[in-house]
Amino acid sequence: MAGQQGDQQAARSGADQDPTAAFDAERDLLFGVAYRVLGRAADAEDVVQDAWLRWREVDHAEVLDTRAYLIRVVTRLAVDRLRSAQRRRETYVGPWLPEPILTAPDIADDVALADSVSFAMLVVLETLSPLERAVFVLREAFGFSYAEIGEVIGRAEDAVRQLARRARQHVEARRPRFDTDQATQRDATQQFLAACGSGDVEGLMRLLAPDVALHSDGGGVQKAPRRLILGADKVARFLASIAQQPPPEARAYLATVNGQVALVVTSRGEPNTVIALDVSGTTITRIHLLANPEKLTALDDVAEVGVPIDLW
Repeated sequence: MAGQQGDQQAARSGADQDPTAAFDAERDLLFGVAYRVLGRAADAEDVVQDAWLRWREVDHAEVLDTRAYLIRVVTRLAVDRLRSAQRRRETYVGPWLPEPILTAPDIADDVALADSVSFAMLVVLETLSPLERAVFVLREAFGFSYAEIGEVIGRAEDAVRQLARRARQHVEARRPRFDTDQATQRDATQQFLAACGSGDVEGLMRLLAPDVALHSDGGGVQKAPRRLILGADKVARFLASIAQQPPPEARAYLATVNGQVALVVTSRGEPNTVIALDVSGTTITRIHLLANPEKLTALDDVAEVGVPIDLW
């Protein structure tokens, strides 16, 4: 199995490589698959660790293709974990947003990978069944063939094609449309932050689409709206209000989060809030605000990789 990530070296058997080095060579790919299937960095890390424990115990001489074996293990572990997570999310307090991760700025150069990790896409993927989600991720983000995916999930190729078709139709019907490059998005984000920081409600409204939606996730732990806020006027007034109430010892950074420019606010050196914008043209169509501290641990390094900005 290779997909877009494949090469001849990856197809070597486990017996040809040092087991630890072989696993480490695939770790980023394994995390990428697990994270897109689960939408949580902590869970994805757990899945990769579980895969390592299984890999450590396997007879490597019997593994014909290291990458194929590890992708199969990680995907199946992620699907099982997602089934349990979806049951828990039925009792989640307020809207649910994916757990943000810091991504390299150049991820935007790979449109498929950047799109597959965006907040908007991960929210849509939440509406798929676990198996449909795994198929969609392997096919659309990583370019695996239907036959390869069938080997991963233990389904016939025709069944995989049906799963992929249903998932693709479902996603296409619900995914937001964007036609904005990174530079334009960054400009829109900076204008948005300037208006928020000055409490300029009218300025904010000029940036927002009339039907803009604000999704917030505090998880019942941090204060945040428990319902969607809809409409430019309501959203602008809410944002102008919270911008005037920064957390203690607040610092603000622009960073690449889930493949897009986002604002990360820290409090006393710890991630406190993330705000990511969906931009179409120069208009903000959707705002993702995540404040659940349990979901912000993957942003601990933002002060090292982010660009400090003067918001207050």
